[in-house]
This record gives sequence, C-alpha cells and structure tokens, in this order.
Amino acid sequence: MRLPLTPGLLVCAVAASGCFISENPVPPQVCAQDADCPSTHRCVTVSEGERLCEVLYPPAPLDFDAGSPPDAGPARTPTWCNDIQPVMAANCVSACHGATTTGSGHPEFRLDVYSSASPKGALEMAELIKLRAVDQLNMPPGAPPTSLARERDLIKRWVAAGSPFCDDAGTP
Repeated sequence: MRLPLTPGLLVCAVAASGCFISENPVPPQVCAQDADCPSTHRCVTVSEGERLCEVLYPPAPLDFDAGSPPDAGPARTPTWCNDIQPVMAANCVSACHGATTTGSGHPEFRLDVYSSASPKGALEMAELIKLRAVDQLNMPPGAPPTSLARERDLIKRWVAAGSPFCDDAGTP
C-alpha cells in the first residue's frame, strides 16, 4: 500500500525519526558513574550490564540564559544601600510599608528601614518580600506581573545572597 505524501505525514515521519537520530556527535563512552562522563553527559544504563555516557536533555542552562551575556562576568550582588532601598522607596513605602502604614494595615513591619527589632525591617522580612514580589507576583498591588522585572530580579538575587546591607559590608 502506498501512502500519499502529505505535509502532516512528513512532519510525523521527521518527528519519529528524531527518536533514532543520535544526539551524541561522538561514539558512546562506557562508564560506571557520572564522574566518568563529560560534564554535558550522564552515565545511564542502556541495557543489562551496559552503561554509557549520554547527552543531558534538556542541557543544563548556561550562565547567560538568565539574561546576562556570556562575556559580562558574574553579576554584582545587589545590596540594600545601592539597589533594594530605592526599589522599596519607589514601590512599597509611600502609603503602605513606611512610617505611614494606612494603606497596608501592617504596622508590624516597615520597608523603609533595613533592620529593626520592632517593627521588623526589610532584612527580617526579606523572604516574605521575595515570596510576594517575585514568586507570587502580587506586590506591589495592581502592578502587572510582567512589570518591574528588573526590580524583581534584584530582590531575588538580594535574598539569595543573604540580603546584604552595603557593598562595604558596613552595619546598618
């Protein structure tokens, strides 16, 4: 039986052949553990008693996949003094999380100060700031989730770095 060659059939044939096309540009390497393989491969069991280095899929993200070009070097760690305090002042402090908390109803913390025992400051609230502004994208209220991408990235990196105060490691 002869099947007519249609675009749909052609796409299916090409997609199915992908299962049989090797992704390894070099002959397979026998291995016993991941350490025996190049960094882009993993040691996998392909049959009983046979383990080979296979390409990772999907490949591990490169440093520049997160937005920095490959020649930019490591990104500078954001600090409260240089990066986060201006973000808080512009987006969080005015009527909600500053000296006036009438907009939030949460006088137990303020985001116009770095650290404080009572009310809590940004350092003590860092994880919650990240949760609400970066993970849940619901702060500041009314901001579209895609807005403030740069500021959200700064907050994410600041919290991941331990919420540092200033570049000079000074104390608040």
